[in-house]
Amino acid sequence: MRDFGQLNTLGALILPHIAFSLPFAIWMLRGFVKGVPEALEEAALFSFISAWNDFLFAKSFIISDTSQSTLPMALLVFYKPDDPDWGGVMAGATVMTIPVLIFFVLVQRRLVSGLGGAVKD
Repeated sequence: MRDFGQLNTLGALILPHIAFSLPFAIWMLRGFVKGVPEALEEAALFSFISAWNDFLFAKSFIISDTSQSTLPMALLVFYKPDDPDWGGVMAGATVMTIPVLIFFVLVQRRLVSGLGGAVKD
């Protein structure tokens, strides 16, 4: 890191973690991902697209009143074409994930046990 001028930087911490942790995580998760049925992957893709469209529908059809806007629309407060506040956007996106993480922790056992019967061959 000294040769690259990265001492006392965040990059000096991030790069070794990526180099050592990422290959192990990929190796461990490969078997799990390989075992996910194709129909379940397609359902997840559809759900993701629906959630993403929530932003598009709100932006396209309705919401000019900020009290009625969805959370993805609220992130536009931080984005201005001339000077986007990327720190604000990322902080808002992180705060938006907290309720989802809490929900997942609460229903994790039921969710994982239910995946076994989600798709019947």
